[in-house]
Order: sequence, then structure tokens, then C-alpha cells
Amino acid sequence: MTSVLEMPEVTECSVTGCGYNHDHDCHAGAVTIGGVPGDAECATFIPLGTKGGLDKVVAHVGACQRMDCVHNQDLECTATAIRVGAGPQDDAHADCLTFSEG
Repeated sequence: MTSVLEMPEVTECSVTGCGYNHDHDCHAGAVTIGGVPGDAECATFIPLGTKGGLDKVVAHVGACQRMDCVHNQDLECTATAIRVGAGPQDDAHADCLTFSEG
């Protein structure tokens, strides 16, 4: 199993409606990428007006449930870093923009 420091960082989150987003930085301790084919959603996304998460944090990818992504190896992300942004429906959803089907 990969240690926390070896997990890929979440370098950007442009989903302003997420409770963990503070000025484009993800303040969740770690995120989980889930979803269905065609939509690699950030399963940690919480659409709240209240901000949450840790005061000082560099979020990491804790788990990836997308076996069809080239960066997924044994349910762990092997990308050097990921970006999270608006999903295909609207800004009320968050997707892993680094997802690459392979």
C-alpha cells in the first residue's frame, strides 16, 4: 500500500460549490474518485455553503474506483498529481480532470 506522502496531490479544484474548496485549494485530507463510465466524479465533493476540511492541508488521492483509468493500479492513483473541476452536467458536480480512459 502507498503511504500518504506518495499519493498524488490534488493540485487544483475549480469547483467553487464544494465545502472543501478554499480559493481553488482542496482542504479534504484525501479524495476518492468514483463515478460511472464517462464521468470520473470526485466522490468527496460536498455541495455545502459551509467550508470544511483541515486548515492547512495538501489533499491527496486516497482511492480511485475507476478501473478504466490508465492511472489506476490496484485501486490507487499512479498519476503524479490530479486536477478536479466541474463535471459535464454543471458546476454542481466535481470530476477528476486527470482521468484518462485506457
